[in-house]
Amino acid sequence: MTKEEKYQELLQEAEALTAGETDEIANMANLAAAIYARFGFHWVGFYRVCGEELVLGPFQGPVACTRIRYGRGVCGTAWKEGRTLIVPDVDQFPGHIACSALSRSEIVIPLTRAGAVVAELDIDSAELDTFDAVDELWLTRILAAAYK
Repeated sequence: MTKEEKYQELLQEAEALTAGETDEIANMANLAAAIYARFGFHWVGFYRVCGEELVLGPFQGPVACTRIRYGRGVCGTAWKEGRTLIVPDVDQFPGHIACSALSRSEIVIPLTRAGAVVAELDIDSAELDTFDAVDELWLTRILAAAYK
């Protein structure tokens, strides 16, 4: 099965999991679990914007950083810039926060409402150069479907 086919199935699953559910934490939990189960990434989870920090939300994988400041690391930078970041090698990202030494590449996709970032989907891989434009496209679609 191709990556695109996996994402197509995941999109349908995400739509079914979140249909009619208004609790964002519940939806984040199910989306993190579905992505983790489908792809086997090292870590899949959400960070929520709480004041001047990102605070750890539902996730799958090893223990993670609990709070990340605005503009710090990959997640804080994606929040500050309001855009998806794909990092092929986290060791080459200035200011990378190493929550796990096993993380090698990362994608962070902001979830926005009314033009402001309210949360982020963060996915780490134990392999270098895991994520590309295909991941960005499909994960953005999944977030859009889940958070209409």
